[in-house]
Amino acid sequence: MSTLSNATNIFWQECQIGNPERQKLLNQKGCVVWITGLSGSGKSTLACSLSRELHSRGKLSYVLDGDNLRHGLNKDLGFKPEDRTENIRRTGEVAKLFADAGLICVASLISPYRRDRDVCRAMLSDANFIEVFMNMPLELCEARDPKGLYKLARAGKIKGFTGIDDPYEPPLNCEIEIKQEGGVCPTPNVMAGQVACYLEEKGFLEC
Repeated sequence: MSTLSNATNIFWQECQIGNPERQKLLNQKGCVVWITGLSGSGKSTLACSLSRELHSRGKLSYVLDGDNLRHGLNKDLGFKPEDRTENIRRTGEVAKLFADAGLICVASLISPYRRDRDVCRAMLSDANFIEVFMNMPLELCEARDPKGLYKLARAGKIKGFTGIDDPYEPPLNCEIEIKQEGGVCPTPNVMAGQVACYLEEKGFLEC
């Protein structure tokens, strides 16, 4: 049986209402805010805080959380390198659809491999993919350990855990980097404000 990627009898269907019309209706520009970092670095916290901040400004966003996606769209995937790659690919394709719909899509995933994140960036115009690096040290993330995963990984009960026995490849040219200042982590509101200000400066919050 032929796979979709090999099919030759499919065609792109254009519609009269496209991205410009949707963006005008919402008075915003669709984009993908891709938050990456170690487990426990604050990705989900930032994603939810940013969503609230955008909502307060009358802007429509949607959060694609890595754990949530593994309850549905990606529930058939494990954590082997090839499964991680497919996990990110699927998420990137969905994020692209949300951005095309005119929404500000906030994707929050460890997404440890630089190549996989770059593939998602290539799905959109470069300006519409905003990579946010939660640059928090492993020691801090492990001390937080909100889900108890580092403890299990250290005990050998979880294999291939990012930061312990599987690598994390930090971004080389991210748009936004969030890190400690003087050993203190910024609050969720401060982090969300930083990203929202970037979106405002780049013209995403109006059409």
